[in-house]
Amino acid sequence: LIIIISNFMREEQKRRQIRAAFGQYLSPDLVGRLADNPDTLVLGGETRELSVLFTDIRGFTTISESYKDYPQGLTRLMNHFLTELSRPILERNGTIDKYMGDAIMAFWNAPFDREDHAKEACLAALEMLDNIDRLNTEREARLKNDKTETYHEINVGIGINTGLCVVGNMGSENRFDYTALGDTVNIASRLEGQSKPYGLPIIIGPETAERVADTLAVFEIDLIRVKGKTEPVCIFALSGNDEFAKSKLFGDFREINSTMLASYRDQKWNDAKKSIRKLTTLGKQLNLPIDEYILIYQTRISEFEQNSPTSDWDGVYVASSK
Repeated sequence: LIIIISNFMREEQKRRQIRAAFGQYLSPDLVGRLADNPDTLVLGGETRELSVLFTDIRGFTTISESYKDYPQGLTRLMNHFLTELSRPILERNGTIDKYMGDAIMAFWNAPFDREDHAKEACLAALEMLDNIDRLNTEREARLKNDKTETYHEINVGIGINTGLCVVGNMGSENRFDYTALGDTVNIASRLEGQSKPYGLPIIIGPETAERVADTLAVFEIDLIRVKGKTEPVCIFALSGNDEFAKSKLFGDFREINSTMLASYRDQKWNDAKKSIRKLTTLGKQLNLPIDEYILIYQTRISEFEQNSPTSDWDGVYVASSK
């Protein structure tokens, strides 16, 4: 009897440790499953395919400066927005890896298998944008007659990438976290950074795009070599859900966008400019934030018309920023 009680106490202690460790980073249902099946966790790490998401609040320095005399307000604001950004991750069965100031890293397909992990990550990202839009509208209305805080519209950039990672409990002997490491993670972080120059809130990698292109609104935006990498990466924008993807207007937009990219890479500048004019019109009809994206290609084409690319030009853009 003593042995049975002792074993029960050890198992219950293990469950409590798991609930304490993962309670803030997984949905309650997943925490319960993990507590009942602790062997699911592989100590030291295992190689798994994950969909990794990074999100970052744009213009955080400017926002924080406006709260220099009211730091409590900044803390409350960030907690509010990070809560709304975190909710879709948990509801979509994701794992929050860490909070980094105003940024979040999360992943799908660990510790539990999720066959549709790429789509879950993308849907969570779209829901994040909806939540942020709602919160901005609410804050603007609330602060209209409030002199204690200045209203700043908050925007986020999101990057998602799918591929093999090492995931598990990592750290020192005294302190460790359940986290993911690997090239897939690094590229996801770089993709989030690229959302700023392209002006597109969600940028996804090629493997993620391949998994969701049949059901979600995805279009190719560039072939780039991100900072710290030698191999080019084809990057895509995620712009809407399945209903948006099925619309004729978006189908036309995606087709013309593909034509524009093909003309650009074939150095047919006039054809590319014709496609850009059509994209601009369709983008306005679809309410897509493509102004910066269009400007990038208009600028490049203008420069190439003045100075033709070298004979070995492969259409790859070298991204200088993270």
